[in-house]
Amino acid sequence: FGSRRLRRSSRAALRPPAAHRPSVPRPASAPRLLRMSDHGSEAEEIVDLSNPDVTTKYRAAGEIVQKALQKVVEACVEDADIATLCEMGDKILEEETGKLYNKKDKDGKKIEKGIAFPTCITPNELLGHFSPLKGESRALKAGDLVKVDLACHIDGFIAAAAHTLLIGSEAVEDKRADVVMAAWNAAEAALRLMQVGNTNTQVTEAFAKIAADFNCKPVQGVLSHQLKKHVIDGNRCIIGAETAEEKVEEIEFEMNEVYCIDVVMSSGEGKGKETELRSTVYKRAVDTAYNLKTQKARQFISEVNRRFPVLPFTLRSIEDEQVARIGVSEAKRHELLEDYPVLKEKDGHFVAQFKFTVLLLPGGTKKITGLPLGPLEQQAKSTCAVQDEEMKKILASSANPKKNKKKKSKEPKDDAKDETKEG
Repeated sequence: FGSRRLRRSSRAALRPPAAHRPSVPRPASAPRLLRMSDHGSEAEEIVDLSNPDVTTKYRAAGEIVQKALQKVVEACVEDADIATLCEMGDKILEEETGKLYNKKDKDGKKIEKGIAFPTCITPNELLGHFSPLKGESRALKAGDLVKVDLACHIDGFIAAAAHTLLIGSEAVEDKRADVVMAAWNAAEAALRLMQVGNTNTQVTEAFAKIAADFNCKPVQGVLSHQLKKHVIDGNRCIIGAETAEEKVEEIEFEMNEVYCIDVVMSSGEGKGKETELRSTVYKRAVDTAYNLKTQKARQFISEVNRRFPVLPFTLRSIEDEQVARIGVSEAKRHELLEDYPVLKEKDGHFVAQFKFTVLLLPGGTKKITGLPLGPLEQQAKSTCAVQDEEMKKILASSANPKKNKKKKSKEPKDDAKDETKEG
């Protein structure tokens, strides 16, 4: 799911939000700075959206994610092999990011870019993170409800997205239709609530109200994180379902922030359970160091440190699969890696996911990833609908409200100009 969502450490199946470092609100006017040593002197790089170059990199990454997601979704047909489709998604992300920003920066360094979260294709009751090795793959079947999830970055600026689709052309009126429409309407409400001055609590409450109208539950443990340079799971976040054990600090959304909104709904209880399926998606635990004993394990962690120092990766991308299999178990034992487990809902239930990336710009909130509902508009024939009056009002409002202040009236035009330039 591309976030700290349902990732477990060796100590716990779920990482409770209490484990997050407390986020310290900063004045909305203060640009986020990154200190860099510049040949002995200190240079400051502005790494939030107040820097137009940063905004352009987010948008460029967003366009690549859209292209990759659309192609993978189109290739998800009956009898298609999941591992092959995951490889295809990753290849598109690598190739497309490889075409951009190939000049060295002013310090003579190459700009880093590539996959920020490996392609996962997760069917039915599985919650997410299914990106199997070749020998552990499976084929898609007609009627499967499938979630496709991926992300890329340019210079550490991440764009992520996920989409749900139904394999085949048949229309359905069962739990699959309900869970799809619950997730879709919740995502649409979240988009409209992602405005400067609103809070994460408002978004969490919207998820709960819309889920109830479709007899569904938001999946517990899902977090929608702020994105920062090289950080896919920033401390400022929105919890999908608040429980007595799992809560997050209330925050107010601020100008020039970027968020990845991850909406995951279940037709069941909304609680992930362990499976026998191998975890293949990992992220380096950057605060932990240990000198591994075996040669293959050292080879493995050396490759991870070189190629995936801070962002998630899949074992499929390790050049030698035997090195990956041996290395990962030793690295996990010494807590050098955090895994993204493949959890599941109860058998017979379904999970749907929609994920998108938003930029909180002076001209308004800009959604840069996320596909339209597409064929599901005809296929998902839910007998339920949004009943909550407040949610109906939010969903009826524009996702791109115009700013009235004269000094900002030019912003939407600038946005459009940027898009034309990039497209």
